[in-house]
Amino acid sequence: MTILKEMAALFQERQDTFWRLVWEHVHMSLFALLVAVCIAVPVGIFLTRKQRIAEPIIGVAAVLQTIPSLALLGFMILLLNQIGTLPAVIALTAYALLPILRNTYTGIQGVDPAIKEAAAGMGMSSFQQLRKIELPVAVPVMMAGIRTSMVLIVGTATLAALISAGGLGDFIMTGIDRANNAYILLGAIPAALLALFFDLILRVTEKTSRGKALTPVSIVLLSSLLVVAAPLFVQSKDSELVIGGKLGAEPEIIANMYKHLIEDQADISVKVESGFGSTDMAFNALLTDEIDIYPEFTGTALTALLDQQPKKGSTEQEVYEQAKKGMATKYEMAYLKPMKFNNTYALAMRRNQAKELGVEKISDLEKHKNDLTAGFTFEFADREDGYLGVQDVYGFSFDQVEKMDAGLRTRAVHAGKIDVIDAYSTDADMVEYNLHIISDNKNLFPPYQGGPLLKEKTLETYPKLEPILNALAGKISNEEMQQMNYKVDYEDADPSAVAENYLKNAGLLD
Repeated sequence: MTILKEMAALFQERQDTFWRLVWEHVHMSLFALLVAVCIAVPVGIFLTRKQRIAEPIIGVAAVLQTIPSLALLGFMILLLNQIGTLPAVIALTAYALLPILRNTYTGIQGVDPAIKEAAAGMGMSSFQQLRKIELPVAVPVMMAGIRTSMVLIVGTATLAALISAGGLGDFIMTGIDRANNAYILLGAIPAALLALFFDLILRVTEKTSRGKALTPVSIVLLSSLLVVAAPLFVQSKDSELVIGGKLGAEPEIIANMYKHLIEDQADISVKVESGFGSTDMAFNALLTDEIDIYPEFTGTALTALLDQQPKKGSTEQEVYEQAKKGMATKYEMAYLKPMKFNNTYALAMRRNQAKELGVEKISDLEKHKNDLTAGFTFEFADREDGYLGVQDVYGFSFDQVEKMDAGLRTRAVHAGKIDVIDAYSTDADMVEYNLHIISDNKNLFPPYQGGPLLKEKTLETYPKLEPILNALAGKISNEEMQQMNYKVDYEDADPSAVAENYLKNAGLLD
């Protein structure tokens, strides 16, 4: 009951966001379904007339459905060179094709041949037979396929949040990142109810269509088309600038700081699009002009985006200068001055366990490598300044390594399921779960100071941006960032309000 009360309280607090995400989920799902119907039904009808090629084509649709949904979403980003609703809809459409195509083909093939012969004997053309006999008879089977696809689409659409397509998956991903079950349920339960609701409508349509030709089906399809087309009739002013942010409280807080500063000091409207699942996803969005700015860490820019390693013993300023020069040379991007806090990678474990084993520095872990289970994020496990670097610099690897989402690994170490995790120095989890940050005694992890990354052409278009964004240079300590993260992650404060409050207290905003 406690979790339901938390979910109800969260709903009351985030109603505006909730209904916006529901609308996005419905719009995206219906859009994908309509496209799938428009493709699969005509192809299914065509295959009943060309049966020799039916199985190979249906087989292709079956192969599409076997591709993991995350992989298909990622492929669509690369193929279309953009993120958001379009690649999500195309991926969802691909998943929905098989049930509709197969049921259309099976339904028409199942019409009694005697009825077709009688229709031909009455002088009906092939098209007349299809419209007056075959389709009305096949509707129950076809609708069963459409119902299956609808449920599949609504469920899979929750993953579209990972490519900034919105929908109820935003709540689910936020809940996983913050280890907050109320957020997860506020996204998952409505998504399940939406699937049941659409299934009910289609089931009623299927029943009422019997004996009434295709009229009920046409009404439902037309209504869906109106819902999908609704945004075309709503005039909205696009933001001049879009500021992105990776998944997590910290990038969203910083992105909102940029927004407040820009709108306060320049006549520019700004929109924040946070929640990008990884560095590659956020950077690709910047490359393809889906976003204009996002906060990036100096160490990440250097190692992950430029594939360079900082010189041994490099200072924070030297790492920033190296990253700034590399981004300008390789990508024609401007990397503005970073903030003070250093959200570097770290290894962490439960404080009492670290004390019991005598683990103070990473080198101390080597003698326990066979007994401890490590839990690392997918990104950390595959980075040179992450687990690969630990193995190279410290010369050991753990016998047992589990790869998992950032939010899950924190809960797992707190519950004793794993022993060592990757963490960040400004994580609110360090305080909430009383975790011990293990000293990096060989200076493996480079400095990670956050700074605005944007294209040079954006600065040419908006020359006021540089002094505005550089107002944050050298500001925000580790402790201040940690407290702001804590407010968002564990007190469920609004990132925009937290950002605005800091700027006012720092004298950067009236």
